[in-house]
Amino acid sequence: MDLADLRVQRPQLVVGDEAGIGFRFLLAVLATWRVTHLIAREDGPAEAIYRMRRWMGAGFWGQLMDCFLCLSLLVAAAMAFFVASHAADWVVSWLAISGGASLLERWSTRESAAVSPVVIEKFTSAEESHGMLRTESGGPEESGVSRADRISAP
Repeated sequence: MDLADLRVQRPQLVVGDEAGIGFRFLLAVLATWRVTHLIAREDGPAEAIYRMRRWMGAGFWGQLMDCFLCLSLLVAAAMAFFVASHAADWVVSWLAISGGASLLERWSTRESAAVSPVVIEKFTSAEESHGMLRTESGGPEESGVSRADRISAP
């Protein structure tokens, strides 16, 4: 037995190639989201991730651990090897896996529907004036503000 026989080979999939690559991609996206979420948003088992994040401080690696979108690029780079077998496929898979994990993160952290929406109402003159808002319909000259008052000295 020589070293050539010991190389790692990808197992043959029973399903069609298109379905197999789609399944691998889905697994890679889910795994990327899980690992990235663990590192960026959780303290980890026995607070191991928390201690590592604190040890890294505010430097490059510490900031990377706090940024989900940034960290997902790093994790997805490793997961892309699970999906792609050629360099060009790897680059596309890398970016797509990171994008998929980013979408999952956005969907999972959405505010609940119980938050009331922002409502913009017209300001009426019967309400209290806040001093900064003009209630007159004309320009500044009509409201008693002269040009000299509007121009500030450097």
